[in-house]
Amino acid sequence: MPLIHIQMLEGRPEEKVTNLIQQVTETVSATLEAPKESIRVIVTEIPRTHWGVGGIPMSELKR
Repeated sequence: MPLIHIQMLEGRPEEKVTNLIQQVTETVSATLEAPKESIRVIVTEIPRTHWGVGGIPMSELKR
Protein backbone atom coordinates (compact mmCIF):
# COMPACT_ATOMS: atom_id res chain seq x y z
CA MET A 1 0.00 0.00 0.00
CA PRO A 2 1.63 3.30 -1.07
CA LEU A 3 1.77 5.96 1.63
CA ILE A 4 2.46 9.54 0.59
CA HIS A 5 3.18 12.11 3.29
CA ILE A 6 3.02 15.77 2.24
CA GLN A 7 4.23 18.49 4.56
CA MET A 8 3.38 22.10 3.77
CA LEU A 9 2.76 25.43 5.42
CA GLU A 10 -0.69 25.88 6.89
CA GLY A 11 -3.21 28.31 5.49
CA ARG A 12 -4.49 26.85 2.23
CA PRO A 13 -8.24 26.48 1.77
CA GLU A 14 -9.69 23.04 2.55
CA GLU A 15 -10.78 22.69 -1.09
CA LYS A 16 -7.14 23.02 -2.24
CA VAL A 17 -5.98 20.33 0.19
CA THR A 18 -8.81 18.04 -0.93
CA ASN A 19 -7.86 18.59 -4.57
CA LEU A 20 -4.20 17.88 -3.76
CA ILE A 21 -5.14 14.57 -2.14
CA GLN A 22 -7.26 13.60 -5.16
CA GLN A 23 -4.61 14.56 -7.72
CA VAL A 24 -1.76 12.82 -5.86
CA THR A 25 -3.89 9.69 -5.55
CA GLU A 26 -4.66 9.76 -9.29
CA THR A 27 -0.99 10.20 -10.21
CA VAL A 28 0.32 7.49 -7.90
CA SER A 29 -2.42 5.11 -9.01
CA ALA A 30 -1.57 5.63 -12.69
CA THR A 31 2.20 5.54 -12.18
CA LEU A 32 2.28 2.43 -9.99
CA GLU A 33 -0.78 0.78 -11.52
CA ALA A 34 -2.14 0.52 -7.98
CA PRO A 35 -5.81 0.65 -7.04
CA LYS A 36 -6.80 4.04 -5.62
CA GLU A 37 -8.30 2.29 -2.61
CA SER A 38 -4.82 1.12 -1.59
CA ILE A 39 -3.25 4.59 -1.66
CA ARG A 40 -2.95 6.65 1.50
CA VAL A 41 -2.18 10.38 1.50
CA ILE A 42 -1.33 12.25 4.69
CA VAL A 43 -1.19 16.04 4.60
CA THR A 44 0.51 17.69 7.55
CA GLU A 45 0.15 21.45 7.78
CA ILE A 46 2.98 23.14 9.64
CA PRO A 47 2.43 26.47 11.42
CA ARG A 48 4.54 29.32 10.00
CA THR A 49 6.15 29.68 13.43
CA HIS A 50 7.47 26.10 13.14
CA TRP A 51 8.96 26.35 9.62
CA GLY A 52 12.26 28.13 9.17
CA VAL A 53 14.22 29.25 6.14
CA GLY A 54 17.76 30.47 6.58
CA GLY A 55 17.34 30.50 10.34
CA ILE A 56 14.22 32.70 10.24
CA PRO A 57 10.70 31.45 10.97
CA MET A 58 8.32 31.87 8.05
CA SER A 59 6.07 33.90 10.36
CA GLU A 60 8.78 36.60 10.38
CA LEU A 61 9.44 36.57 6.63
CA LYS A 62 7.42 38.69 4.22
CA ARG A 63 4.67 36.81 2.43
